[in-house]
Amino acid sequence: MALTPIALLSVYDKNGLLELAKGLHDSGVRLLGSGGTAKKIRESGIPIQDVSDITKAPEMLGGRVKTLHPAVHGGILARNNASDNKDLEEQKIAPIAIVVCNLYPFAETIAKADCKLADAIEEIDIGGVTLLRAAAKNHERVSILSDPRDYADFLKAWVESKGDVGDDLRNRLALKAFESTASYDAAISNYFREHYASGGSEHPAGPIQQLTLRYGANPHQKPAQAFVQSGELPFKVLAGSPGYINLLDALNSYALVKELDEALQLPAAASFKHVSPAGAAVGLELNGVEKNVYGVDDLKEQLTPLASAYARARGADRMSSFGDFIALSRPCDLATARIISREVSDGIIAPGYAPNALEVLMKKKGGKYCVLEIDPSYSPGTLETRQVYGVSLQQKRNDVKITPSLFQNIVSQNKALPDPAIVDLIVATLALKYTQSNSVSYALRGSVIGLGAGQQSRIHCTRLAGSKADNWWLRHHPRVLSLQFKSGVKRAEKANAIDLFVGGEELEGGEKDQWESLFETVPAPLSVEERKEHAKLLEGVACSSDAFFPFPDNVHRAWKSGVKYLAAPSGSVMDAECIKAADEHQIVFAHTSLRLFHH
Repeated sequence: MALTPIALLSVYDKNGLLELAKGLHDSGVRLLGSGGTAKKIRESGIPIQDVSDITKAPEMLGGRVKTLHPAVHGGILARNNASDNKDLEEQKIAPIAIVVCNLYPFAETIAKADCKLADAIEEIDIGGVTLLRAAAKNHERVSILSDPRDYADFLKAWVESKGDVGDDLRNRLALKAFESTASYDAAISNYFREHYASGGSEHPAGPIQQLTLRYGANPHQKPAQAFVQSGELPFKVLAGSPGYINLLDALNSYALVKELDEALQLPAAASFKHVSPAGAAVGLELNGVEKNVYGVDDLKEQLTPLASAYARARGADRMSSFGDFIALSRPCDLATARIISREVSDGIIAPGYAPNALEVLMKKKGGKYCVLEIDPSYSPGTLETRQVYGVSLQQKRNDVKITPSLFQNIVSQNKALPDPAIVDLIVATLALKYTQSNSVSYALRGSVIGLGAGQQSRIHCTRLAGSKADNWWLRHHPRVLSLQFKSGVKRAEKANAIDLFVGGEELEGGEKDQWESLFETVPAPLSVEERKEHAKLLEGVACSSDAFFPFPDNVHRAWKSGVKYLAAPSGSVMDAECIKAADEHQIVFAHTSLRLFHH
């Protein structure tokens, strides 16, 4: 004879409860309930037994223990096999077919302004979570209802199928239950992470799992935090107080310089602004002109390779680098710290600091300069998750390696790709991997010299990056190098003045007066002829794109900025036309077959 199906009901949210209980009872289901759930159903006139009727044990500890008993969980977890059926028979336990359960309102409780730790602890559900997980685990046989919005559909399916709602519905209900317990546990761990895992001081000496931030991307976005769900944060705060955007820049930029160093076995540096590089470079030695262009010709000490890398990265686009976050692939040395000390910057991340370098950096901003030390052995997880508008998105982390083999498929007539050009293509391509898409990058002598980020049109990326490369090159013009600034003009003011000078903007009124006041002798503008003649000297530039070029106009524009080496994925219906344009300019064009979108 078939057993009467049993439903166990134990809910905090009682919306729709009575309608579900009546429907189940009318369809021949025996009802069991705990505490207030059984009381509410019974008071409405619907027959229901108490859980204690099968456990033979009263509720205890103020209701903390109600359903935690073998008579309950044996009935839920029992599979439909001979061994489990024998155990149930020997222990006189009836199988449970339906579990209806939702949880104490932990998230709602902690959201209250007057919530105390004791209040939060009392809202941590134990028995409910156990019921959900047990029923969801055994969803091959058991239906688990964790959301009142599912009651009506389930009841309809139960009645129409005479008690067999089918695998598909049970599977979906089980998934919802698992998601319910996951989000519930996440809320609890997040709450206690804020209370217990921060180390208890602004700069804890030991490892921490969570760091409270002043606010998120904007001051009104509070609360904000950085945390890992296991282990410890891979960085330490040595000085200052990092913000949300600081950490986005720091972690993205360190990933970039670490990969550059691994790919080229050269120290690397990056200057990041708003989650894209303003500049990135490796530590090739600077010549005399480059020292002047990058503003380090006045430094008396020898520039180390790491210092040269940062000078290049910062000097690629000094205007965009103003207020940057810096990443170094190797421990910061004194020469690098001295360059950083005189630039307007928000912070730095590096795998270590020489004591004298740290001393210099700790004085910046009156001791409030953000100094982060990253664990160089840290390896992020394979999956990464982000949430947008309440929806979680997950993907495999972009761990592709950029190596010389990426540029072997040369599709142009000119196939001469020398080693320095490969270095520049790697620098340009790795920069794209950490630049907001769409993006195009120009590089020369181990440094990004122009980068177009976040444009909706590919040609706009190419033009933007090209114009930055053009301005970078104009800063090498003899007339720019000989500009005579008045004593006391700050470095940032010089950078702004040079940018206006090479940009060729026509200044008027107060802006013109302000600009002219910076010079001992006001320089005449660069003529069109001077610009054209100087532009002809820019050559051997490498250019990389994070996706295919849809039209050959990109190739023609890149050539105007001295591009000799080009890399982009294939896949455009205009690939042949783009190759034809490369051949027209004798450009070496490699198809990479690797898209590098970054959002």
